Amino acid sequence: MVDVTEKEMDNPTFRSDTVLSDVHLHCPNKRHLMVRLNAVGQPVFLSYFKLLRNTGDLASEKHVGEAATEEKHQYRGGDGRCDKDRNNLKGRELNSEGVEALLDDDGDLEVVRRPQSASDLEAEDLWRDIVYPVILMKGKEDAFEDEEQECTCSDVVKIEHTMATPLEDVGKQVWRAAFLLADYILFRQETFRCCSVLELGGGTGITSIIMGTVAKRVYCTDVGEDLLAMCEQNVALNKHLMEPGKGEVKVKELDWLKDEFCTDPEAPYSWSGEEIADLHEHCTVIMAADVFYDDDLTDALFRTLYRITQNLRNSCTVYLALEKLNFTLRHMDVTCEAYSHFRNTLNDLENLQDRKMKYSVEPIKLDFCQFLIYERIEQL
Repeated sequence: MVDVTEKEMDNPTFRSDTVLSDVHLHCPNKRHLMVRLNAVGQPVFLSYFKLLRNTGDLASEKHVGEAATEEKHQYRGGDGRCDKDRNNLKGRELNSEGVEALLDDDGDLEVVRRPQSASDLEAEDLWRDIVYPVILMKGKEDAFEDEEQECTCSDVVKIEHTMATPLEDVGKQVWRAAFLLADYILFRQETFRCCSVLELGGGTGITSIIMGTVAKRVYCTDVGEDLLAMCEQNVALNKHLMEPGKGEVKVKELDWLKDEFCTDPEAPYSWSGEEIADLHEHCTVIMAADVFYDDDLTDALFRTLYRITQNLRNSCTVYLALEKLNFTLRHMDVTCEAYSHFRNTLNDLENLQDRKMKYSVEPIKLDFCQFLIYERIEQL
């Protein structure tokens, strides 16, 4: 018997060194395909995320599986009823004919089978799964050709990402809060129309891509050459989504642990002087999604946020989306120490006494339409 203290129960230690986003966990297998290995040897997958331009499509998507399951049960239930009726019919025949009619001249039992009708054959086939042969061939066809036929190009976002990464590489996955922020952007398109936007911790770039469909220019920033290369690839894959609105997404490096922009011309994804000036002159929106999971990084982000907003010419609105999902036995509820630290830091920023800057904080109700398929849990 091992004694477990209350403190140990309240702070469980997970042995696994990898994490997997629920977005990828619940994504149908047909919608993600491994396409390559990245520079550090991690498998890179290509996933298709359908945009529900008509919000009524969300209900139909959710109920497709339920309807199919119910229909299958109905078929099997019908088959059971057919078998039951058939057995009752045989029983009636046996009772009407008598036992002696089932014995031949030698006294052996003779079983007389009733000929099966066409309806009986159809009933038996209802429960059988129809199997089609799969022909594998080498060619240039897209693996998602069937799905593309169902959706127009403007209905699908293509994202390259990894799965089950170490904590330091979580930016290479797609997280629910990014979908939540994307929903809000699509719901309030006029608010962001023709804006200049900065995203902090852009990761795979999906939120910046959605913002690029309505905004004039988006600076999608993060750190790590491999991650930024993946983000740039995703921007290229979805360029057609931004062309109607003539939006532009620029992938740039922005390290929160450094006080200055990377301007080294030899470094990939560095900033030019013109781009920094454009950001300070025109940026009116800053956004970040699912970047609050480490206290040190949270402090660094708020320092970066303060430094950048100090240099902006115009007033700026900052949109922060996050998910808190830690369950403790002490509270018997979902809590998150990283979220608590985020809230404390946010309160400090709001109460900051600065003659140059004034910050106000306002929560956004989650009653806006959903344009992407995911579970909008209460912890968002």
